Amino acid sequence: MQITRPHFEIAVQQLGVLKALRAYDPRVAGTPPLGVETEKSDIDILCHAPDPDAFLTDIQNAYGTMSDLRIWQWISEDRPIIVTFHAHGWDFEIFASPQPVALQNGWRHFEIERRLLAIGDQGFKDAIKFLRQQGLKTEPAFWSAMKQSGDPYSGLLSLEAETDEVLSEMLGRSGFGRGNCVSDD
Repeated sequence: MQITRPHFEIAVQQLGVLKALRAYDPRVAGTPPLGVETEKSDIDILCHAPDPDAFLTDIQNAYGTMSDLRIWQWISEDRPIIVTFHAHGWDFEIFASPQPVALQNGWRHFEIERRLLAIGDQGFKDAIKFLRQQGLKTEPAFWSAMKQSGDPYSGLLSLEAETDEVLSEMLGRSGFGRGNCVSDD
C-alpha cells in the first residue's frame, strides 16, 4: 500500500504546531524523524507544560475545532496530558509533562535511538523497520534487533551514558554497524 501523506516535516509545518506551542519547548520525536516509521506511525510532539491549565487553554485555542480532538490526563504522579488528533494526513500525539522535555523518557528514548541509528549500518535500520512492520513498538524493536533481553524501555535508557564506541561494539555483536567489520590485523 502506498503512503500518500506528506513528509512528516511538511505536516508539522502546515499544522504550525511548533509555533503554536513554542512556550512549551515542543520537540518532534518518534519514528518519522528516525526514518523507521510505518504507515500506522504518528507524529509525536513532546512538550514541557509546568502549568497544565495554561497548556490546555493554548491547546483549545489552537486545535479546539479539530473534530477528532481527544484530551486526557494520566493519573500518574506527574500527570502528563495527552492530546491526539488527525491533520494533514497524519495522526498527531502531543505529550505534555511538567517535566522538562530533555528529561522525559520519550525524549531520552528518542535520543538513544537516534544515536544507535547513526552508529549502526543500513542493515540495522532495515531490521528496525522490519520489526516495526511486524507490529513491534519502537523501543522493543530496537531492543530485539540488538538481541537484548529484559525490559526494552529501561534497557535503552541504560545505554544513554555509553560511549559511541561501546554502542558500536554492542551493535557489532548483534551483526550491525562498524563493530561488525572484521579487521585484517
